[in-house]
Parts: sequence; C-alpha cells; structure tokens
Amino acid sequence: MNTANQKMNLSEWLSWMEQCHPSEIELGLGRVSQVAEKLKIDLSASTVVTVAGTNGKGSTISYLNSIYQQAGYSVGCYTSPHFIDYNERVKLNGQNSTDQQLCDAFEKIDQARGQIPLTYFEFGTLAALVIFSETKPDLVLLEVGLGGRLDAVNIIDADISAVTTVSIDHVDWLGDNREVIGREKSGIFRAAKPAICGDLNPPKSVAIYADEIGADLHQAGVDFSYEENGELWCWQGKDAQGQPKSIIDLKQPELPIQNAATAIKIVQHIPLTISDEQIKVGIQQAALTGRMQHVEQDNLHYWLDVAHNPEAAELLNARIQGLSGNVYLVLGMLADKDCQQVIDILAPVVKATYLSDINVPRGQKAAELAELFPSEALVQKFSSVKAAIDTVRIDTNPNDNVIIAGSFFTVSDALTILARK
Repeated sequence: MNTANQKMNLSEWLSWMEQCHPSEIELGLGRVSQVAEKLKIDLSASTVVTVAGTNGKGSTISYLNSIYQQAGYSVGCYTSPHFIDYNERVKLNGQNSTDQQLCDAFEKIDQARGQIPLTYFEFGTLAALVIFSETKPDLVLLEVGLGGRLDAVNIIDADISAVTTVSIDHVDWLGDNREVIGREKSGIFRAAKPAICGDLNPPKSVAIYADEIGADLHQAGVDFSYEENGELWCWQGKDAQGQPKSIIDLKQPELPIQNAATAIKIVQHIPLTISDEQIKVGIQQAALTGRMQHVEQDNLHYWLDVAHNPEAAELLNARIQGLSGNVYLVLGMLADKDCQQVIDILAPVVKATYLSDINVPRGQKAAELAELFPSEALVQKFSSVKAAIDTVRIDTNPNDNVIIAGSFFTVSDALTILARK
C-alpha cells in the first residue's frame, strides 16, 4: 500500500510502518539499497561517521556531537531506539526532528519504494538519511541498530567507521561467540578508510576483516590509549598523519571514559578543524538520556541506565559502588537478554530489588526474573514500572539512590513517570 493521496500525521505513519512488513527485523541491504537509490540520497556534503558495537555506541556519538556542536559545526545524529518521542531518533544540532520533517521523509520513501517491503527500522533509517541529505550538516553521525554488516545503516559508505565494544548479545541474529559477532560488526569498515576499534580486548576477527578489505585499522590499547589520574585523565595516540599526539588534563566525563577515548581517536580523522580545548569542553559537556542519567526528586536520587547485558551491567556496578547512601534497584528486562548474568552482577551491590514486568512481546515477567535471584535477596515483584517506583518511594529515605535499569522500555517508562511528578 502506498500513500500518495493520503496525508498522515506522525502517529499514523508510525502505526502504519509497524504493519508494513511481516517481520520486526529482516537483516539485509538489498531492499533498502534499492529504495535509497531511487531517493537519490547524497551525503557527500557531510563527513559521515558510522558507529557499531555492543555497548558504547550512544555515548561515543554523544561525545562527538557535543565536541562539534560546541565548536560551531552543524551535526546530524541518527540513533535508536527512542525513549519518549520517535523524533529523538533524528536530531539536527541537538534538536529533535520535527513531525513535519519525518512525515515528509516517510511520504517520499513510500512513493519511492513501490512494492518493495521495508521494516519499521528501515523506514526510519531512510528517513534520517533523507533529512540529512536535504539539510547537509557538516557532520553526520549514524548509529548501527543491530550488528553492522547487514544493518540498514550500512548502505552508506562512511568516511570513518568505529566499533566500540564486542560482546555476546542478540545471539539469534549475530551468533553466539565474539569472533562471529566481531566480524559482523566490522562489516561497516571500508577499504582505505579509517576504522577505529575501541574494544580493549577485541576478537581477532575485527583485525582480520580490516586486513582483508584494506581498512585503515586503529586499535585501542595499541594505536591510542588513556590514563586516569584522580579527577583528570589524558589521551595518547596519533593524528590523521600518523604523528604522535596527546591531550592532557581532561576532566572526568559523565559517560564512560573508554568511549571518550574512542571518540577522541575518531576526531583525529574527521576533516573539520577542532582544537584540544574544544575537545576537552565537548567531552565534559556530553550527556545521554538513559545512561547514568541523574534525576533528583523528592529528596531521592534516581539514576536511569539502560544497562541490559553483562558488559553494561559491569559498568553500572562500578558506578553504583561510587554512590553514597543506600542503593535500591528497579529492574525490568527483555526475555532474550542474559538476565541471569545481569542479575548476578547487580544484585550484590544493591540493598533491595523491585522487579517489573515488561509488557511488550519480548518482555520478561517479574516472577520469572525473581527466580534468578539468590534466596537471601530482598526482591519484590510488580506488574509495571510505575508500581515498582511507587513502592520504592515509600520504602526509601531522603538521599537514598534508586537505580532504574535493564531495558530501554524500563527507562522510557520511568522517564515518563518521573516527568509527571
């Protein structure tokens, strides 16, 4: 069905897109490439950076966005999923795309596709590319949705590609070991173009693939590194010409420092003039919804983090141990995640856990999560994130900490609830 004679609002478009393809996910570039060609998408006026990885994609993009925006460059960001409004997925200079921009893009895509079926994510990816093609920002930052090689974002030949980390996740789609997953994520690399790997212990497949296609690989711990010294840290590496470079006296960022180091390495290869001071300011100012996001309300400290796999849970564990006062956990997860490992990592560092059902097709029930906790753990079960938060508010004291984690759905619900207070 095409919509040449219909004018739909954004909500109607999104609802229609969900029904447009029988599968939520169908990896492959053939269909989306055909439609992109018909749309004549052209990003040649922009420097394009594509970022893949199990964790760290969003924060790496946030660092880059912050650095270049505060330096006066125009920046377009495509990320997913969204928390509250779909418009969050496509941003220009930090501002969400408008309903009109998205609706216009969806209409163009629908007319161009003819009878070619597209998934919800493919529609969204093409919409972002249409908007960036028309607005021509100086820098375009594209976040891979799933994997890399067969993700819709990979129809674009990026000027610079980065893989942040490689861990086991999405095994039904990407494989059940790091070597296979590393090769899938490295599929965004391009011949003779900079390829950055921020994983401190990457699978061998990343370097093997880069060598096979002739990508210019730069590896964390080999070609660049960072060193912490109290409240400050420094970065060492090389610039685009291969000359040694260091940036000293960087302040500790809010987002993971490993991703800051990866972002600084990416900066070395972006052909837009930037100073060390602008890098420092941009790194310090970077923030990201749902990544150790702090909300203080009624004398309680809420910390929202989408941590939904073991690697992200380890980072969250370290942040929790740095908090003062009692720490409580509101947790809701999807059934296809490694729920046991996440619980094993987080349960020992919290006083009590409030489990929530996640009411989506892939959602895990609180009762099933409860079975994964040690018998001595203080655990309560709730049918919704709201019910869990309402009880936490009763059980806690002023200046206690409430971690809300486990899924984008959990954090999204929590953001809506806290905003209503």
